[in-house]
Amino acid sequence: MAKANEAIAIRPKRGRLTLLSRRIYNALLYHSQRQGVDEPVYQLPLSELIGDARFNSNNTELLKAHLRDMQATTIEWSTSGPALRRWVSTQLLGTVTIEEQGRGRPCMVTWRYPDEIKERLVKPHQYTRVLLEISGQMRSYSAAVLYEIGARYLTSPGRLSMREDVLWWAAVLTGRSDIKEVDYRFLKRDVISKALAEIDALCEDFSIELIEHKRGRKIEEIQFRVVPKVQQRLGDISSADRNVFDLELVGRLIALGIKQEEAQDLYAITDEGQIRATLDHVEQRLRNAAMPELKSPAAYFKDALKKGYAGLKALPPTAGAAAAGPAAPATPAQPPVAPALSEGERMRRILELWENARMVQARALYAEMPEADQFQVRARFEADRLDLLAAPIARAWRREGPASRIAASSFHKWLAQDTWPQEPNEKALLAFALERGVTGM
Repeated sequence: MAKANEAIAIRPKRGRLTLLSRRIYNALLYHSQRQGVDEPVYQLPLSELIGDARFNSNNTELLKAHLRDMQATTIEWSTSGPALRRWVSTQLLGTVTIEEQGRGRPCMVTWRYPDEIKERLVKPHQYTRVLLEISGQMRSYSAAVLYEIGARYLTSPGRLSMREDVLWWAAVLTGRSDIKEVDYRFLKRDVISKALAEIDALCEDFSIELIEHKRGRKIEEIQFRVVPKVQQRLGDISSADRNVFDLELVGRLIALGIKQEEAQDLYAITDEGQIRATLDHVEQRLRNAAMPELKSPAAYFKDALKKGYAGLKALPPTAGAAAAGPAAPATPAQPPVAPALSEGERMRRILELWENARMVQARALYAEMPEADQFQVRARFEADRLDLLAAPIARAWRREGPASRIAASSFHKWLAQDTWPQEPNEKALLAFALERGVTGM
């Protein structure tokens, strides 16, 4: 997909963008460019959009919610030339229609772009090749944005991104329009550092470095440097200096009481986002003085990872106090209560947990297969999917197979879909949530 440079670092002025809405927007843009700039309206089977956006659900109400978010998001777009400077404020997406055409005929989605920016989007003069497969693997909005910025500046002479103030970057990297002030320490810790680590783990072509610009002692502006990764020979894959593990994440596993070798093995075969979310859950549980002390944090972590507790159960801060009766002492430093989720966001989180659970099942299923069956499954995956994978993922698969960090998720996702092709409806997702003990989402 050729994505206009101005459409990469989008700073919303009203509304909010999410990771899924960005994926949907990229998929719509990809198909718009294939259909051509002269088309007044673009059209696509809904099932194809869902697949390209890695939406993986037939819940059209959830999809509509994200489309409405994009329509309600106002962006400012500036362009300049030798004799012209132009500023445009417009919607991110124009009219969208979903048509159910009757039994036996595909459900179709049609969409338009605002006239003022349509040509720049669909037929860009300056553009970046954004790979849907790689971008779709990013697990956070900030990582998806920085990946696209990295792809843009990888081929520029200085490999340096735009230099902007901290507030500008906070809006761009979170997709939020309501940010009025920023504590840079928290932006760096909670958004930037995690996104950089995610890109380093998932992107084979480059990594990204943060550059801070100070005025006095205060960091007021930042930008990013794109650093190409040297492609390694096959014999170098197991070398000791290969940057395979997120050492900080592995260290958190070891701190729970998991042996180093087991922690590294667990990290290598498990989705990194799932490990991180489960660790956050366990560490929150350990800090909660109102609940019984955990005798074995390591065992609790493994059970929580297996059962997908992370993101499902909100830890009740006063559960212990309630059980002890009205005379129980209050605990002074309780974590803040998370804001109530919208119905669409709630269903999206349950869907992600359902997908994670299904991929874990697929991974376990593959591990239990006889070697001959594993060979056949890999051969079917290569016949069905290898030509459709982005080049970096395909290279990683040919080099390491299912052991590859970057290719494993594509393989296990395919195996899950191949083994259990029926996608869940809303009723099935709610049943899954209840089975896992979801409350209060």
